[in-house]
Amino acid sequence: MSTPIRLGTRRSALAQAQSGHVATALEKLSGRPVELVPITSEGDTNRASLSEIGGQGIFATRLREALLAGGCDFLVHSLKDLPTAVPEGLVIAATPKREDPRDVVLTRDGVPLHELRSGSTVGTGSPRRIAQVHRRAPGAEVVDIRGNVDSRLARVVSGELDAVILAVAGLSRLDARTPLQREELGLAEWPTAPGQGSLAVETRADAPQELLDALAGLDDRDTRLAITVERAILQGLDAGCQAPMAAHAIVHGSSIRVRTVVYATDGGRRIGLDVTEDLNGEYIRRNGSGNGADAADGADPMHAARELGFTVARRLLDQGAAGLVSREQSS
Repeated sequence: MSTPIRLGTRRSALAQAQSGHVATALEKLSGRPVELVPITSEGDTNRASLSEIGGQGIFATRLREALLAGGCDFLVHSLKDLPTAVPEGLVIAATPKREDPRDVVLTRDGVPLHELRSGSTVGTGSPRRIAQVHRRAPGAEVVDIRGNVDSRLARVVSGELDAVILAVAGLSRLDARTPLQREELGLAEWPTAPGQGSLAVETRADAPQELLDALAGLDDRDTRLAITVERAILQGLDAGCQAPMAAHAIVHGSSIRVRTVVYATDGGRRIGLDVTEDLNGEYIRRNGSGNGADAADGADPMHAARELGFTVARRLLDQGAAGLVSREQSS
């Protein structure tokens, strides 16, 4: 029997569920078994609020150390929790097809978020979601929570909280069953974090070519284009992955549309942009790896996507976003 490929994963139910999906797909591509190697991250042991500890890398650092030390062959991360800077010696080998990127509100009685009575308690630990709740339901009280999906849902079922906000993708990957009522929040009015719904498959840059080729088979080009734009915005703003900002990009053929918003932490102010560019044509000729002839010969659309993200970030900063984003959460 061939040697198993070792997949490093956090110990949480959600992390192991999403790693299990990737493991199954890789086994089909490579013809080799994949075994999960559980690793405890700081984010699993530090119960402080994400808004206090910043969140930047607390779920990834220990896993990356294990990968570099040879404790596993590759990792699977929730992309929205991953710092924009990739450590030397590592590479994002694949971004599988993105799941539903929306947020969902869960309540006992199905009352929409904007109709919650004054004083209702809404649980979330995300600074972005906190700002969005302040805008959507200004009379609600936000309760900063941590914990796994089941424990968050249980706090609503028990009546301790009136609502909780989670990622649709996480519920789907866990196949979570709950008696609570769901309100999916549209991306136009409630954009989500850069990379939300996406996974990052990471390995060593010097990994065997056989493994790199197999992992490359997991990659979805449209997902990689979209998250490249989103994370370049985050990097260009010099903001950590727990900053009160949202960015979501969608690829339509050769064009890409990105909606992004930076929020004041209290939700009182927001700065947003909605941009559409052609990454296979004019935008590459202006910002890609060469002149128009190079673009026709296949200039790198990923480079153009990254430059688009940086351009959007500069426009946000020009409009005053620096005053809303804390540089202490720098990537």
